[in-house]
Amino acid sequence: MRLRIKLGFLFLAFSLLLSGCKTESKKEIKTASITFTKEGELRITKPGTDAATITLDIEIAETEYETQTGLMYRESMDELQGMLFIFPEVTTHSFYMKNTQIPLDIIYIDENLKITSFQKNAKPFDETGLPSDGPVKYVLEINAGLSDQWGLEIGDTVSYTKL
Repeated sequence: MRLRIKLGFLFLAFSLLLSGCKTESKKEIKTASITFTKEGELRITKPGTDAATITLDIEIAETEYETQTGLMYRESMDELQGMLFIFPEVTTHSFYMKNTQIPLDIIYIDENLKITSFQKNAKPFDETGLPSDGPVKYVLEINAGLSDQWGLEIGDTVSYTKL
């Protein structure tokens, strides 16, 4: 009789243990896509002219977090959009494409708002450093190929306004 009671308790305990173990279905975690937020406008002009060669809507990266993140995790960017990085100091800067899904042209701009160098057609996810040719204060990222399409050159002038 005692054996039956012990077996009954063991069976009951085992049943409770099994019923407490739930199998959860795996849920896919979806992240929201990062969308463009217009924070200003940027104009590029050729030397000796007053007419803008091109006008872009820009996001502005000024904080350390914004600068480190840049255009990472973006799936696309419209042709007339870009990201302007504003650094507190004038020095040689280097960018890379870690976690960046879209190919970019990286335009280095000095403290006088003149284009000084380019890194064109930067490849997505490539962590190779892409440095400026000298000290700069600003960097503009646009879709790859647009620098050539728009005929941008070293010495072109940039101006921007914040909203």
